[in-house]
Amino acid sequence: MNQIINMSNLVIIPTYNEKENIEKIILKVFSLENDFHILIVDDGSPDGTADIVKSLQKNYSKQLFIEERSGKLGLGTAYIHGFKWALKNNYDFIFEMDADFSHNPEDLLRLLNQCNNLGSDVAIGSRYVKGVNIVNWPMSRLLMSYFASKYVKMITGMPIHDSTAGFKCYKREVLEKINLDKIKFVGYAFQIEMKFTSWMLGFKVFEVPVIFTDRQEGNSKMSSGIFFEAFIGVIQMKINSFFTSWK
Repeated sequence: MNQIINMSNLVIIPTYNEKENIEKIILKVFSLENDFHILIVDDGSPDGTADIVKSLQKNYSKQLFIEERSGKLGLGTAYIHGFKWALKNNYDFIFEMDADFSHNPEDLLRLLNQCNNLGSDVAIGSRYVKGVNIVNWPMSRLLMSYFASKYVKMITGMPIHDSTAGFKCYKREVLEKINLDKIKFVGYAFQIEMKFTSWMLGFKVFEVPVIFTDRQEGNSKMSSGIFFEAFIGVIQMKINSFFTSWK
């Protein structure tokens, strides 16, 4: 894999009550061979997640940043906040990643390689592009996630196996082209909407196979409401696409 030289890489990690994981995930990212910066978008975690990040900033003042918001405002709005911050601060490659190690930080290098060296505009860490690569999920959740992606593919026509994946790399040109203020959804539907919009705008979207491991510490933020939003939202999104100019 080629070394990335003089490129500006930002990993956006939304957090809410991630004190068990946040220090470990930050240090792991900073241990990688390429230079990654991290932006934490914390939604007022009452467990002191933000305080841990601020303590680490003493040693990583030029690599680690935090944006604090008041209360749980949703995953989608956290990433939109982070995207705007990344563009304002001139990052070339912008990543989405969870704080709980369900996404292996070492796979950041593979996503970066796909966008920087292999011609993709969006690289997705995909659980389903080569079989089913999920560890420690209950069968009910696995089936719900797997068939949700099948449903999205059927409705939208997107050639993407893991439409709800939340581990991604974007070239800055993609985020510059998307009207971020018009992204509507906040949960699983947000992840689908960003992929669908990128694809409809003509960007090259590629799935990189990864292994997804359920969190070992802390509590999952998943809820049935997130799935319901996605189920209804996909239909709305497809209908709206017929009335949207994608030039």
